[in-house]
Order: sequence, then structure tokens, then C-alpha cells
Amino acid sequence: MAIAGTISRRAFLLGSVAVAGGVAFGVYQYRQPYPNPLGASIGASVLNPYLIIDQRGVTIITPRAEMGQGVHSTLAALVAEELDVRWEDVRAEHGPASSAYFNQAVIAGTAPFAAFDESTAARFTREALGVASKFIGVQMTGGSSSAADAFDKMRMAGAAARLVLIEAAARRWGVPASSLRTADGQVINPANGAQFSYSELAVEAASITPPTEPTLKDRSQWRYLGKSMPRLDMPAKCTGTAQFGIDVRLPGMLYATVRANPRLGGALNSFDASEAKQAKGVKQVIDLGGAVAVVADNTWRAFQAAAKLKFDWGPAPYPASSEAIFAAIAAAFNGPVDDVPVNNGDVSLALASAQQVVRAEYQAPFLAHSTMEPMNAVAQLHNGQLEIWAGHQAPTIIRQQAAELAGLPIEKVHLHVQFLGGGFGRRLESDYILQAVKLAMALPGSPIKLTWTRSEDIQHDMYRPAAIARCQGVMGSAGVPLVVQMDIASPSVGRSFAARVGMPSVGPDRAITEGSAGQPYRIANYRVSGYDPGLQLPVGNWRSVGASFNSFFHESFLDELAVAGGVDPLAMRLQMTADFPVAQQVLNTVAAMANWQQPLPADRARGLALCLSFGTTVAQVIEVSQSAAGVRIDRVYCAADVGIALDPRNLEAQMSSAIIYGLSAAIMGEISFADGAVLQSNFHDYDALRMRQVPPIEVRILENGPTLSGAGEPGTPPSLPALANAIHALTGQRLRSLPLNKQVKFA
Repeated sequence: MAIAGTISRRAFLLGSVAVAGGVAFGVYQYRQPYPNPLGASIGASVLNPYLIIDQRGVTIITPRAEMGQGVHSTLAALVAEELDVRWEDVRAEHGPASSAYFNQAVIAGTAPFAAFDESTAARFTREALGVASKFIGVQMTGGSSSAADAFDKMRMAGAAARLVLIEAAARRWGVPASSLRTADGQVINPANGAQFSYSELAVEAASITPPTEPTLKDRSQWRYLGKSMPRLDMPAKCTGTAQFGIDVRLPGMLYATVRANPRLGGALNSFDASEAKQAKGVKQVIDLGGAVAVVADNTWRAFQAAAKLKFDWGPAPYPASSEAIFAAIAAAFNGPVDDVPVNNGDVSLALASAQQVVRAEYQAPFLAHSTMEPMNAVAQLHNGQLEIWAGHQAPTIIRQQAAELAGLPIEKVHLHVQFLGGGFGRRLESDYILQAVKLAMALPGSPIKLTWTRSEDIQHDMYRPAAIARCQGVMGSAGVPLVVQMDIASPSVGRSFAARVGMPSVGPDRAITEGSAGQPYRIANYRVSGYDPGLQLPVGNWRSVGASFNSFFHESFLDELAVAGGVDPLAMRLQMTADFPVAQQVLNTVAAMANWQQPLPADRARGLALCLSFGTTVAQVIEVSQSAAGVRIDRVYCAADVGIALDPRNLEAQMSSAIIYGLSAAIMGEISFADGAVLQSNFHDYDALRMRQVPPIEVRILENGPTLSGAGEPGTPPSLPALANAIHALTGQRLRSLPLNKQVKFA
């Protein structure tokens, strides 16, 4: 860990790899690549950002935020597989903020086509967006895209490095490179048993031009990929030596916290800091423009003093109460359509001619991210350089915004990305880091550590938007829906986020309907429409974004149609997915796991849901029972098809985590408003499932999909409707609004 930390602070962020005899290796597939952020090693040229080999061994650069999802280990395995090194000799280090690490997959994933659509138009659009992603140059962890984006890039980095190392050895020995082999970080000459370590060859190898399209190992040759590998971050996390943003300590550090208008986006008319300034340990009280910071000699004293501030806050720029906000969302149905991503058949005619139409309205509330590590950042402005230490999911965006705020050239801004104590999309935002930068500008020379209180965190989030769905459907005689129409109104995450990061937002926002649209079902008359109420209330990316509420709407309504038609929910879905073999396999697998056809006692029931999100098809069955203490979740069964399972155990952990996150939201998650302010403030009133409430979760990972797909988010969406459908099967009560604990008592 010591060498990795040294590289991070001095080499990556200052633009050079200051490790004696060190070399950065890799392959970059574009003709005009971004400058390598690792700079130049002593006595050697640099080829690519993904790999450093020095006298101490191998450090693999994993440029996606490690927030507990295991991405550093999975990405490191991609390089290690092709490089041919021992796993125990590998170190992983977060890359610097650089467009060289742009996320191609997350941009390509915005193509306006269903994930299963492999038409020429869909492929062409995804490829075009992939090319455009290079010019956008955003380094981002999100959209369950990390493994898919890195799958080719990082394997090629390892393969190219291995080939130039072999060539370097061949030149030393004066033998053909084809006569040599590699094993466990050594180049070996089979003719005489001679060998060189990679470290011995690193400098010479850096002068050799790597191949641009190295041959990659066949899957049958994989040593690490496809297997459950020990996580590289676990030793430090288990021993308490891992450094999260909140752990950063620097000489001469001052500590701060902030208070901002509880009416989000409202003005700060005035404030009185006289009492706060007299509090013990307080150094300064600083007006940040829209928020006020207290700077003290430790965080607790800053918290205590901030509680003594008195404010005159301006009103909120949105309706003041939850009731009024939902009324504004509902009013969007009377306005223009934002998007119609699905429109098959003639829905209007089919509805008009139907004798029996099933109608339902669903509602989902705003949700906070509630990461275990509250928002925090350290910033220091000294000698014309701005340094930032923080956990963040989009380093290039932060670096650009910080440079603009501080009035510095971007090369003078250095971001040290730390481990994240939870992200879920919240740490795609820049608010807390830019506040720290403002404090560093106000107090140049001193490192300033800004930490939000939990209440500030809960009450100043960029929330998962609330949503309303109005559904109409007709069951056909063949046991499948003849008509489904879904109208969904929800504030636009895309437009809200784009405005905060200074990006243009054009066209419809597919997040409003994702998880309802683009599902692997054939319905003869099928229309999904999205409506944006245009509320000036900050909403953002939350684990699985729009699919988190749309799957609840879509799969709950399909369950209603199955009940109305007197058909088995599984049998109905199997008919509807007949053209989608991946979905069929997922449904059949989860049904077998749960013994779906086996009848249950009267006090037990099951619910089923399917959702395709972020390229991954997931089906879940949740089994519940009635007890004296209330409804109990007894077991969750989950089948997920990720195309290629790089690390099965980690994928299972990701699905389990996503299920717990989804069930917490389903049962108790709600952010509500009064007088323009969020009412919830901490875990006592914005809770999550406790350990005693978490049911056994069984996960089966499948690999039938055509491409590698994501795992961080797709487990969340189906958990909500599967639970609601199970409760209906148990009690006969159809639950159409979240959270469910407003209508049902849970054990």
C-alpha cells in the first residue's frame, strides 16, 4: 500500500511516475490518444495509463471508483490475466483524473434502443456514441458500465505489455521472441531455462512499440477471469488501514462543516454568526454564497458551532409540500409528451374496442442515497496548485469544475480519489467538493477538511425522483396481455444533472421511462410515454435510476393483468418472452430455484418480477409469510444473466447488495417535504433494512447474453415489485404506492 500511495500523490497527480526504474505499459486503440496521465518514467517512455511495472513489481491502474463493489479487483484481473503474473503480486491503484480513462460503455448505453435490440441501426448508433465518448472524455463510474467498458481495453493493455516484455528479453538473449514464454511475472527461455523478471526488463520494453491489436487469450485459457478471486481491497479494509475520504489527515489541517438552505435552491437572505463565532475552537465563519461554513480546530466543534448559526432563508423554487409536489407531477400528464420510447400496434383503438380494461395508478416517492460515509472532501490551495482529496465517481468533471471555480488551469488541479463509503450515484455530484474548494480559496495554504452532518446529507441530496404511473391494460384470450399503456410522469434526472455539471441536455430523457420501456416482452398493442413536470427540485442518479420505480410500476401492473386474466404470472411472462431466450432462461431458472410450481401453505406466498436494466436481465421471486408481528420476508431468489461472469462470487454479492437496497426502499424509503424542506434527517426516520430483517438471498448467475453486462444496479429494480406481488398473493391487498410500510406491517 505504501508504494501505491506514493504513486498516487506524487506521480499520478503531478504528471510523472517517480519510481526508479518504473515504466507504465499498455495499449491505446485510438490513433490520437489523450496524453498519458502517468507522465514519463525515469529513463523510459510511457505507452499507456493502465499498468506500471517497477522494481517492486506490478501496479495495475484501475480508473473506476471503488465504492465496495469490487471493481478494482475485477479490472485488475483483466490486466493480470493477459500479463501473466501471480495474483498475489498484483497491486491495484485508482487512476488520476484524466480523459484517458473515458467511459465508452456508459455513453454507448444511452443509445435509444432496447438492450436486446441488435439491429443495424442500434449497433451503428452504439458504435457512433462509443466514438463520441472519446471526445466527451468523461471518466465516470456509473451505469453498471465499468467491466463492460474495460473488458477489451484492459485485457489489451496486459497483452501488449506482455509482448513487449518478451521482445525485450528476446533482444537481450538474441533469440526469436516466438521461442520464449511467460509465467508468473517472468520471461522464460525454454531452451536453457534462463529467465528475466518483468521488473528487470521494464525500461528496455518501454522503448519498444507495442502492437495495437494484440491477440487475447481464449476463454479456455483464463486463469483468473471467470473465477472468484480474493479482493485486493479486503486486507486494508479488514485491518482498518484503507483510506476513505473521511480518513484523510494532513499537517496543519482545519475542519469545517456547512449549513445550507433546507429549501433546496432557495436563497440565503441573511445570517447571524455572532454566537457561533464565540464557540470553542472556531476559527472562522465563511459565507460560501447559498451556504455558510464554520471552520474550527476539529469536526465536532465545527458541528457544535454550526448549530448556533441563525438564518433567514428564502423560499423554495418548487411546491412547498409533498402533496403539492405530487400534484405538480400529476399535472404533467396534461402537458406535452417528453418521449414515447415504445409504441407498438394501435393502443387507442384496442382500448376503445375492449370490453374490460384494467386501470391502475402507481406512485413512488423521492429517495435519498444515504451513503454510510457522509459527504466530505479535503481541499488545499497552495503555490498556485489546488489539491483535492475525496471519494468521487466522476473525477474529470470535478477537476474541470474545480479549475473553473478557482480560476486555475486544469493542469494545476490535482484530485486524489479515495475509497468511497458508498456512492449509489450521490458521488457523481460536485456540491460538497466545490464547497471545500471555496473554503481552500478563502484560507489559502491550509488544508481544509469539510464534513457534512448526517442531517445535512439527508436534507441536501440530489434525490431519486418521485414518479406517478397511470396504466391501462387488456388481457387477451391467449393468457397474455393484448394491450398495455403506461403513462409515466417524473422529474428529469438527465436535465437536472446536466444543468449542475454544465453539460447540454438535448432530446427526451429516457430515464423517465427506463425499466418500463425496453423490456423483453412481446405485447401486440403496447405504448409507454414519459412526461417531465419540469420541477426545480434537484434530482439525481440513484441506484438503477428510472428503473428503480418503473420496474415497480411495470411488473406490478403485469401482475394485476395476470390476476385479472386468471393466469399464472410465470406462465404469462414465459409466453410474453418467447422471442427472448435470455429472459426465458432467467425466468425458468428463478422458478426452479423457488420451486414455483410447488404449492405453499395458506400463510405463505410468492411474488415474481423481471426487469432488464443496464443490459442485464434479472428475475426475482420473493417468498413472504404472515406472522403475528406482521409480514415477514422469508427468502429471495434471484437469477441474473450478465453475459460473461468475470467474478461469480463478486457478482452474487453485487446482486445481494442491490436487492437489500431495493427492499429497503420498497418497505420504508421516503423523502417528504413540508414548507419546502425535507422532513427526514437521519437513520431514525430514513432507515434501511437491519441485519435481522434481511432474508436469506440465493443468487444464480447465468451467461447466456451476447455481451458482458453490468451488475451494480440491475438487482435493485425487480426487488420492489416482487415484494409487492408477493404481498398481494399473501393478503389479496394490491399495493400501488411506496413505501409499503404505510399500508402493511412488516415483521
